[in-house]
Amino acid sequence: MVSKEKYTYNERRNLPIIVWLLNRTFTEHELDYEIIIVDDASPDGTLEVAKQLQKVYNPSHIVLKPRPGKLGLGTAYVHGLAHATGSFVIIMDADFSHHPSSIPSFIRIQKETNCDIVTGTRYAGQGAGVHGWDLKRKLVSRGANIFADTVLRPGVSDLTGSFRLYRREVLEQLVKEVAGKGFMFQMELMVRAKAGGWKVEECPIRFVDRVYGESKLGGDEIVEYAKGVLSLWLNV
Repeated sequence: MVSKEKYTYNERRNLPIIVWLLNRTFTEHELDYEIIIVDDASPDGTLEVAKQLQKVYNPSHIVLKPRPGKLGLGTAYVHGLAHATGSFVIIMDADFSHHPSSIPSFIRIQKETNCDIVTGTRYAGQGAGVHGWDLKRKLVSRGANIFADTVLRPGVSDLTGSFRLYRREVLEQLVKEVAGKGFMFQMELMVRAKAGGWKVEECPIRFVDRVYGESKLGGDEIVEYAKGVLSLWLNV
């Protein structure tokens, strides 16, 4: 079984479409799956929409694990993982920046290489790319990756990406070691995975800027990123 974990915040309009796409993808490829939705009390009514989707697709496929407030991205991953039952866990956003059409490629790469983690990359391989960002945002993202690559030498081309497939037991072990929060959480997972000798492969993805909703990247998390890179360099 594949456990698909989604962190939502103000994703009321996105959620029905992305769940439909996920269901279609898993059904067409005859994959057993569950979608774990972690919502942090979104004021736009995301949870109410999720409850309706649970009735449509069955509670065995739509698992709701809401939290009482906006507690951050990293802790949302840990919260969702605690309720996952699949052998593999896929983590992605609900805003269409990560398209479900890439999931079969993730699964194929894992089967072919028997790796522990498949991480999506916007910057390497045929078909990889970013759409919907202006030049400034592209430069910021690319600069962040170059900075992290220079300091940390993680061995992957897109350290700040968050679309990944993990072997469940590997992810469970890694989250016990991770100290970072927010967007640093994903980056530290990869750095520790490489340091721990886990096998990592990359899958080219097309990243598209969000259609609806609000970005989960705030000023505090940007500051945390810069501090976190240096902290990882010192501690991992």
